[in-house]
Amino acid sequence: MDIRWSWTGFFEYLVNPFILGGALTTLWLTLAAIAGGLVLGCLLAMMRMSSIRLLTYPARFYIWVFRGTPLLVQLIIIYTGLPQFGIRMGVIESALLGLILNEAAYLSEIVRGGILGVPGGQWNAARALGFKPSQVMAYVIMPQATRIIIPVLGNSVNGLLKTTSVTSVISMEELLRRTQMLIQEKFLVLELFIVAAIYYLIMTTAWHFIQMRIEAHFGRAYSRKMEEQDAR
Repeated sequence: MDIRWSWTGFFEYLVNPFILGGALTTLWLTLAAIAGGLVLGCLLAMMRMSSIRLLTYPARFYIWVFRGTPLLVQLIIIYTGLPQFGIRMGVIESALLGLILNEAAYLSEIVRGGILGVPGGQWNAARALGFKPSQVMAYVIMPQATRIIIPVLGNSVNGLLKTTSVTSVISMEELLRRTQMLIQEKFLVLELFIVAAIYYLIMTTAWHFIQMRIEAHFGRAYSRKMEEQDAR
């Protein structure tokens, strides 16, 4: 089998503006999906932990559906299925909606797990001091739960950077889609896919260092508070 490798093509597209534009699209798509998913995920987590069944059951159903079906199928339903009911959205809107709805189902469980990871005595102590439920959550529970949530949330961002490639199926011009477009034009299959892999590796590695800094920051803040409490 004759495999031809073009170093010229590889280095040319390693710094190609068209590919770089796709990588930037991947980045903002990831950030937007995480932000939207986290907001919706927090709401779902609160509903999931509610004692009101009218809130708990819809949240459970939502999480069950979106965690139990592939993102690819969800995107196709949103992009090609909803227009049959008169709901038409462009590629960008469909990609964002699909990613946010899917990510929210996973982030809700991350948030819920973080909150449940805080010892129950913290709730009782705060209530004994006269805190309202909203104050207990804002000033006592969430600061502690954040330390549990951040590492898992960081892993979700890392995974989402790669998962955005699924949106190429509805023609979202992120990194993978633009790579495929160039392959169809230039026929540099291996070279261009390796270029795309390098871009993904750069983005996930950069996020790894950012995540480490964030975790270290919150870890120091928590340790400082514990030292202050011990000193008292």
